[in-house]
Amino acid sequence: MDPQDAAAVERQLGRESRGSAEVAHRCPCGEPDVVATPPRLPDGTPFPTLYYLTCPRAAAAIGTLESSGLMRDMEDRLASDADLAAAYGAAHESFLSERAALGERSGVGEVPEVGGISAGGMPTRVKCLHVLVAHALAAGPGVNPLGDEALASLPEWWRPVSCADVARLADGA
Repeated sequence: MDPQDAAAVERQLGRESRGSAEVAHRCPCGEPDVVATPPRLPDGTPFPTLYYLTCPRAAAAIGTLESSGLMRDMEDRLASDADLAAAYGAAHESFLSERAALGERSGVGEVPEVGGISAGGMPTRVKCLHVLVAHALAAGPGVNPLGDEALASLPEWWRPVSCADVARLADGA
């Protein structure tokens, strides 16, 4: 990741990023909002969460969705809608494939400790909308149906000013 993006992510998180390899998606304001992390951190720790949402404003908006009961509703639909369950299962497989590819590109290779484990509850549960939205943003529309649904429910978190402008204002610039 280039130094400007790394600094933006550090500012967003309020700490150094743990092993992020690349920006997986940019907010409409231009800032990184999702980073991709290989399946093993530099200290050797297995890390199943490929896509990590870094934008604090998006994360706050998603937290509101999570507290609304949306995850419970999604999980109920997963149990009763075979087409949704199949699409969510395909999202899980896509996530695993994308993580394996990043593991290869980054020289980490296969990480057996996280084999078959994706994130966010996939493929049978809904545990974290932050991860599902991050996957939807990074992979694009149509890959993760529940991530797409949560993303469509969010306000435009980058308005009326960008996250970078909020940071500059906070710093007194």
